[in-house]
Amino acid sequence: MRSLTQRRRENQHAMNLFEYISDRWDRLALQGLLHVSAVVQCTILAAVLGVVIGVAVYRSPIGSAVATALASTILTVPSFALLGLLIPVFGLGANTTVIALVLYALLPIVRNTIVGLSGVDPAVSDAARGIGMSRFGVLTRVELRLAWPAILAGMRVATQMLMGIAVIAAYAKGPGLGSEVFSGLTNAGSTNSLNQALTGTLGVVVLALVLDAVYVLINRLTVSRGVRA
Repeated sequence: MRSLTQRRRENQHAMNLFEYISDRWDRLALQGLLHVSAVVQCTILAAVLGVVIGVAVYRSPIGSAVATALASTILTVPSFALLGLLIPVFGLGANTTVIALVLYALLPIVRNTIVGLSGVDPAVSDAARGIGMSRFGVLTRVELRLAWPAILAGMRVATQMLMGIAVIAAYAKGPGLGSEVFSGLTNAGSTNSLNQALTGTLGVVVLALVLDAVYVLINRLTVSRGVRA
């Protein structure tokens, strides 16, 4: 069993972490807001780009394979390496962060868009054309609506990925809780360094869970029961 001294030290450490968060709540709340804002905006940008790519290639097996392979290749590049390549071109700050996050978010969105559109029953599309819908109308009013659950699932995966990758973006002076984590790791051993790293990490985890719950709500509001079933 743990000694009484060890328990007291653990309790004191927990109290210090709570006090650290309380004393710096305004700053941490702003960092958390910027972190979520960057991730959400980059996910939306990646969704627009990914859906356009998916729509362009889903009817072509070769095009689908090439698009998926290219998006997969981006994920094989380490975060620090990609940021290191982007910084000389776009500099430090938001631009580099946005480009990196959008690139990393493409794979699940492109892949799920292709899978969702390919999974639409051809008979449904033929029936829509049979009642006079244009090709664009069939795509936007039928196929994309039926593929929406898959696209939303891709966005959900991309968002969870970006919550962690956005921490690394602090290396490029990007916004968010990554600066808290980096400061704690850089100043390891100094006063409050552990509290800084823990606060940034726990903040990212909590915000990721909140965003995941938001996706569950969006799914319930935008996907009909018949499609969910």
